[in-house]
Amino acid sequence: MSTVTIVCIALLGILLFVLGANVTRNRALRGAGNQAPTDPADRLLIAIRAHGNAAEYVPTMIVLLLVCSALSSSWVVDVLAIASLVVRTTHAVGMLSAKTLAAHGPLRDVGALGTYLTGIALGITAIVTI
Repeated sequence: MSTVTIVCIALLGILLFVLGANVTRNRALRGAGNQAPTDPADRLLIAIRAHGNAAEYVPTMIVLLLVCSALSSSWVVDVLAIASLVVRTTHAVGMLSAKTLAAHGPLRDVGALGTYLTGIALGITAIVTI
């Protein structure tokens, strides 16, 4: 496995934990207030969804990167590792910088589309390198 892929996997893991810590920070700031908000403009809800969305995709991307790395030493795996990190970070920044979850912004949309495309490319890479 290449150093590039290892670093990207590690940074994806760090991103997930940083987003989780941000939820904890927002809960602490809220204090005894509503810990289960539903208002799409609520900063706690935005933090929860940014972390939740990352938790839905980052582990699968990491597993696919590990599988692809085990099956191939191609530079393509490095490119997909970098793409995974970039799109997931872009999506998180897009969500956290949004004033509300009710509206989509370009960073969030690019991050989401990039996640789908990169995830599909990882899956295809795993299949064709068997």
